[in-house]
Amino acid sequence: MISVAIKMLVGDKLKYFGLVAGIAFASLLIIQQGSILVGLTHQTGSFIRDMPQADLWIMDPEIRFSQDVIPLGDSVLPRVRGITGVDWAVPMYQGFLKSRLPDGTRQTVILVGLDDATLIGGPPEMSKGSLEVLREDKAIIIDEGALTSKFRFKQAGTGHMDVGMTMDINDHEMKVAGLFKASKSFFWEPTAYTTYSRALAIAPPERKMMNFVLVKAKPGQEIAELKGRIESVTGLKARTSDDFIGITSDYILKETGILVNFGLAVGLGFLVGALVSGQMLYNFTLDNLRYYGTLKAMGASNGRLIAMVLAQATLIGLLGYGIGLGAGSYLGKLVGDAGLAFMMPWYIPVLGGVAILGCCLLAAGISLVRVVRLEPAIVFKS
Repeated sequence: MISVAIKMLVGDKLKYFGLVAGIAFASLLIIQQGSILVGLTHQTGSFIRDMPQADLWIMDPEIRFSQDVIPLGDSVLPRVRGITGVDWAVPMYQGFLKSRLPDGTRQTVILVGLDDATLIGGPPEMSKGSLEVLREDKAIIIDEGALTSKFRFKQAGTGHMDVGMTMDINDHEMKVAGLFKASKSFFWEPTAYTTYSRALAIAPPERKMMNFVLVKAKPGQEIAELKGRIESVTGLKARTSDDFIGITSDYILKETGILVNFGLAVGLGFLVGALVSGQMLYNFTLDNLRYYGTLKAMGASNGRLIAMVLAQATLIGLLGYGIGLGAGSYLGKLVGDAGLAFMMPWYIPVLGGVAILGCCLLAAGISLVRVVRLEPAIVFKS
């Protein structure tokens, strides 16, 4: 009986291909938009993720995301270093400063100042030079990925910044001593690294300049216990990297409307799948009622007919979802190669498959009402 149901389905090629195309389009929307949302969420924590050395980030309790600037007093660092269970603690400066390229092009940069002695917190991968070049006079390292976009000279065809060139940051001449490879970030300003003391000398003077204290726990020290101890002593907030990434992504998703926009796109994909598959499968069932009536008159039970309709819906769902998943993955690769956000963890295809299966079963359920209520006598009506 299942083979008969499949022959009935593929026999009407126009409706068959229309059903598969509708499900494939819905799958494409769900997979692609869901993966872009996950990719954007992942990119919001790239700055934190690129600093795996620290167990805890010490910050002002009002900090909302990784690029939020609320400075701490200088006295915080020695207080944190004196807390039991702290292996080391280093300062970090982060600020948005204006820069000027050699041709006069203006560009805002995120200047990050690393501890002079250890350079802890630097980028994980260098493409030219090493972190040690920051010890040179006026040295900075900049993001290689931003050379052709953010650090490109104003006049077309005249090139971009590179190692050995100089640029002004807040009216201070700085020399590009190296290039690093940064993770793709949600924030569009390029990042430049230098030493902590040099960053304080470049930045506009304020009473408080330090933004974060990076902390490493001693071997065997429970992170949760150390976190609570630091917070009780300093009155500041101590967050693990995962916690900091979490509040950053939550803030960005809520405040920018990204979650709502992409959520609507994913919901639209589900709605399209449900409506298209539901309407077309219902019409397909109506067109084939005489065949179901014939089978019922020949002794086929309602259970057999239900199994036939569900088999048709399952086949359509699997084919359409497979095509949509393949198309979404390929488009995602193109988007990723172009530098845009796209990330497809295992749960995106799984949830997408469940959603599409739900659409197909819902459509099949609507169609089954007519099949179950069908009278065998319909076969003998002219």
